[in-house]
Amino acid sequence: MASRSATISSDAIALRFARLKEEGRRAFVPYVTAGHPDRARSVALLQGLEAAGADIVEVGVPFSAPLADGVVIQASSQAALDQGIRLDQVLEIIAEARLAIPVVLFSYLNPLLRGGDDALQRAADAGASGVLVTDLPLGADPVLEAWFADSPLDFIRLVAPTTPASRMAEIARTGSGFVYLISRLGVTGERGDVPAHLPATAARLRAATSLPLCIGFGIARPEQARAGAALADGVVVGSAIVRAAGESVEAALALAVSLRRAIDEA
Repeated sequence: MASRSATISSDAIALRFARLKEEGRRAFVPYVTAGHPDRARSVALLQGLEAAGADIVEVGVPFSAPLADGVVIQASSQAALDQGIRLDQVLEIIAEARLAIPVVLFSYLNPLLRGGDDALQRAADAGASGVLVTDLPLGADPVLEAWFADSPLDFIRLVAPTTPASRMAEIARTGSGFVYLISRLGVTGERGDVPAHLPATAARLRAATSLPLCIGFGIARPEQARAGAALADGVVVGSAIVRAAGESVEAALALAVSLRRAIDEA
């Protein structure tokens, strides 16, 4: 299947990581569910996260069967769906936010397929720089993988902690932008610790690719973000941000500021 080199893919993500490398810093990558708590506050949250120091933001497309997600993101997704948020509205939210930092469209496969052949181009036109698909493993559908790899968006690929080194390299070769390392097996959600195997897993992935490495799943507190940043080029925080956003935008942004500070301390 076709894939794009990281050097010729979406410049926004590559340039962001290049700048961070020059500064000796790690990326803070928050995840939000588009349309949660509601459309207006979703836009305000995205803009606030940029002001709070996010380097890249993942914008989740609500889906009715988010099997990889825990209860917090499941609930946020359903709340957004109940308000009529679908892919078209997600793209409108991204366009309205007008962020200067890269946006990664985070989705299950079905909403993107329902969006039609031009869904990825429309996402790019709205302001997205990358796309991450949770349920399209390597080799599952080469035609669909080529559709993502050949689009205007960086194709962010997921690597599980149990993935052998040889398959890590193959996954990374088919992606661009950065590689998302899942820190633990299971669904998304806040956890109380950082897995003991994570340093060794991150080291295997670093040896398998030159793409930047971001770690996510289970990272919720500043000390966990600090530990993740010591191992990777970026840290993804999802459920904790989404849970706080359900309380208020201000609560989510206060958490974001504390996470940014901890990542910079790594």
